[in-house]
Amino acid sequence: MTQKFEIGAVVTGKVTGIQAYGAFVALDESTQGLVHISEVTHGFVKDINEHLKVGDEVQVKVLSIDEKAGKIGLSIRATEEAPERPAAPARKAAAPKKRQAAVTSYTESTEGFNTLKDKLQEWIEQSQREDLIKK
Repeated sequence: MTQKFEIGAVVTGKVTGIQAYGAFVALDESTQGLVHISEVTHGFVKDINEHLKVGDEVQVKVLSIDEKAGKIGLSIRATEEAPERPAAPARKAAAPKKRQAAVTSYTESTEGFNTLKDKLQEWIEQSQREDLIKK
C-alpha cells in the first residue's frame, strides 16, 4: 500500500467495481479503496447503481487506512456539502387527551394502600410488643 495517502485527504479516483455494499475506487495504479454504500451521498441509497457506475471519476475523502489489512475507507459524501433540511412545518398542538381516574378515599380502618411512612411506624410498634417477640 502506498504511503502517500493520509486520513482526511481528498483525492480523485476511478470507480473500478460495484457491489451491493459499496464501490471500489482506484486511487492510483496500485492503491484501491472502498466507498461504503452509506458514504455515497447524503440521504438513503437503496441501489448504489443509481449513483455510480464503473469508470466514473469521483472525488473521495480518505476516512480510514488499515495498513495490516491493506484496506482504505473512502467517502464521496464527505466531499459534498450537506443539503439544507427543509424547515419542518409547524405542528398544531394537540389537545391533551382526557382521562378519567377512579378516586377512592381510604379511611384508617380500610385495608388498602399504605405509605411506607405509615407502615414503618406500625412495624416499629409491632417490634416493641412483648406478645409478638419470639422467645
